[in-house]
Amino acid sequence: MEIKVNCVNEPCWGEFTVNTKLPKQLENLTELAKNLYWVWNVNVKRLFRKIDLNKWRECCHNPLAMLDIVSAERFEELAKDEHFLAELKEVYAEFQKYLAEKPSKKSPSIAYFSMEYGLTDHLKIYSGGLGVLAGDYLKEASDSNIDMAAIGFLYRYGYFTQKLAVDGQQIADYEAQNFNKLPVTQVKDEYGNPLLVEVPYPNRTVYASIWKVAIGRVPLYLLDADMEINSEQDRTITHSLYGGDNENRLKQEILLGIGGILALKKLGISKEVYHCNEGHAALINVQRLVDKIHDNGLNINEAKEVVRASSLYTVHTPVPAGHDYFEEDLFSRYMYEYPEKLGISWNDFIDMGRADKIIDSRFSMSVFALNTCQCANGVSYLHGEVSKKMFAPIWKGYFPEELHVSYVTNGVHMPTWATSEWKELYEKHFDKNFYKEQSNIHIWEKIYDVDDENIWAVRQELKLKFIDFLKEQFRDNWLKNQQDPSKVVAVLENINPNALLIGFGRRFATYKRAHLLFNDLERLEKIVNNPNRPVQFIYTGKAHPADGAGQGLIKRIVEISRMPQFLGKIIFLENYNMRLAKRLISGVDIWLNTPTRPLEASGTSGEKAQMNGVLNFSVKDGWWYEGYREDAGWALTEHRTFDNQAYQDELDATTIYTMLEREIIPLYFNRNKKNIPEKWIKWIKKSIAEITPIYTTKRMIDDYIERFYIILGKRSGYLSANNFAKAREIAAWKKNMAQHWHSIEVQSLTIQNPDAATVGDIYTAEAVINVKDLNDNGIGLELITATLNEKGNMKLANVKEFDMVKREGTLLYFNLKSTLEQGGTYKYAFRLFPKNADLPHRMDFAYVKWVQATH
Repeated sequence: MEIKVNCVNEPCWGEFTVNTKLPKQLENLTELAKNLYWVWNVNVKRLFRKIDLNKWRECCHNPLAMLDIVSAERFEELAKDEHFLAELKEVYAEFQKYLAEKPSKKSPSIAYFSMEYGLTDHLKIYSGGLGVLAGDYLKEASDSNIDMAAIGFLYRYGYFTQKLAVDGQQIADYEAQNFNKLPVTQVKDEYGNPLLVEVPYPNRTVYASIWKVAIGRVPLYLLDADMEINSEQDRTITHSLYGGDNENRLKQEILLGIGGILALKKLGISKEVYHCNEGHAALINVQRLVDKIHDNGLNINEAKEVVRASSLYTVHTPVPAGHDYFEEDLFSRYMYEYPEKLGISWNDFIDMGRADKIIDSRFSMSVFALNTCQCANGVSYLHGEVSKKMFAPIWKGYFPEELHVSYVTNGVHMPTWATSEWKELYEKHFDKNFYKEQSNIHIWEKIYDVDDENIWAVRQELKLKFIDFLKEQFRDNWLKNQQDPSKVVAVLENINPNALLIGFGRRFATYKRAHLLFNDLERLEKIVNNPNRPVQFIYTGKAHPADGAGQGLIKRIVEISRMPQFLGKIIFLENYNMRLAKRLISGVDIWLNTPTRPLEASGTSGEKAQMNGVLNFSVKDGWWYEGYREDAGWALTEHRTFDNQAYQDELDATTIYTMLEREIIPLYFNRNKKNIPEKWIKWIKKSIAEITPIYTTKRMIDDYIERFYIILGKRSGYLSANNFAKAREIAAWKKNMAQHWHSIEVQSLTIQNPDAATVGDIYTAEAVINVKDLNDNGIGLELITATLNEKGNMKLANVKEFDMVKREGTLLYFNLKSTLEQGGTYKYAFRLFPKNADLPHRMDFAYVKWVQATH
């Protein structure tokens, strides 16, 4: 037998984690590292930086990770360092004081549900704007001391890490998160075992463990189905954010909605108001209806009243195609057991998620949310108006202008997104308590008193910091992706701190129009290669892995950036995340945004840039439609000139070039003797003073409290009092009204001849309505006038309600007397509707009967 030189089989690797044991004097560092309070508090970051600056940079500013890689010897040194221990004591005492403050009484308690949260780039449970907005909102809820608990997912892989191939093609790389290295704590039961949520799925139970993230005072509970007790197919439910097919999406939304409510019950948490951040979480109200029926003895109609009165739905999507729909076949496979639990038929159940079952038989999460939430809102004024039109088919008897759908314009968490340099400047010149009064515009007016030199010094410091970050972070990637290393050197050498830097960072969806700047390359070449007035553009963003067109845009921009005339003048940065975003939005001079009107629901990146002295140049869409101020930024009009999108793109591109050449570039390079652009600084000051305080999450959460939370909390309490007496009463009233609605008849309806009317005339109308067996006065009658626009669409002009003057038996008598105030040609009609002072709005019980005059 021949003896071989070697004989080796494959190793079978296990894994174990060794946690750092800190000296007793430093144990509070672990608590500080595990609470995301550190993300927006400079003093905590400064403390961790002092432990070991190189390790801090090595772990990309992650306190928890740093505690694992710093040597034991260094910790022993710090345990004897009186100055460090004194600073730790001070920071920890401030943190404990913050946590100890009792919740504010200005708002009811809130349960908040979202598919994603952007809290820090170290916790990959977000993909983009929706998640970052939700993360900012939780931080503000903590700072505003709102009694809130949030529900989401702890994704094993999260959203993808973006890499670029040599040819510029996007590569989506899914990297598993090591939960032991994340600022999360697994929730245990009283015996020390992981607390599990049992969520019913067809013919099986899916189990999810619960992880807690501490965001200052606010707890975020994350569900995790990646457990051995579940099947391989079910373990993937919480693998990837927005991954998989439509069936996987439904499985995720069942876990988020139904599982989320069951998780709160398991945790013993009950809140007064339930807030769905997008339609992904709409199924919370399925489980809440089930609970009200089984726990409180209500029937389905009574349960609807109670659940609806305490529910808010926030929509972030401006087009119907962006909402989640599920075919009835698929939906029934997963939800077939719920009609029985609710005591209704399958058709009644699925119709709660259908606007028109004849036109579209699919179940819509958004429609279900609207039917089970008393309040709904868009995320900017313009988006609120767009949403009314989008949702109008749900309430066919009403014009979009009449709908209850409202809005709260998104904001950003200023302590997170304002750099330490700007926060230091604000703290020095503003009122000491300005963080608690961020939306007080008078405080921000003090920016006008700050010397121009100070403003310019901060701007230049941040620009240099961004350029250093860019060179340090992306040198290796560029070397890997460039076939010629000399081109990388050229890129690095061409990055000019004296150039006007213009940034563009967002999701690469085609409606964002990242391509607009490259419509005329010859004209662009002249702009970026002017030696006296250099301009450079920085692009970054991810395209969804299934969005071929968006990926094509990235590839094209990368190709252009490698052309000799654009080398180092057009730069694309890969893997847009929160860390890169903060450096970019504070390091450039202008933030560019070019969406297709009116498809930008809100947008918040420009708001983040804004508070760092960066001026916005954007289409007047989303938040900028409200935020734009003359001499504080630039805007492309909100109005379309062409229906043909290609023509509109060409016009907008030409307008951008012209504004750059004639307005923006000259303003930036117009310097005084100290080489300071005085007029540019004047614009910065005006933008900070007049725009920044309006677009913070402080103003945003105050709006939610005033417009929705207080109203919902009060009405929910009103309906639930005395064993749900008022809810039962309203449900009975609606049932009676619905049963007799079609039997109501118009005995007579006369109106003074409107054909010969002139402005100022007083006209009268009279009506007699027979309610027959309804035996209720709760009927309203209105005269509706409308006009036709240039496209032939009906537009509401006026609504005049009749007065009910008397009742005789089953007959209700109505009169109307009104003055004609505006000339023109009008359509008119009469509308009957149910009327009850206990209804929050008409859409809550949207029965309508159009009736004709009898003259």
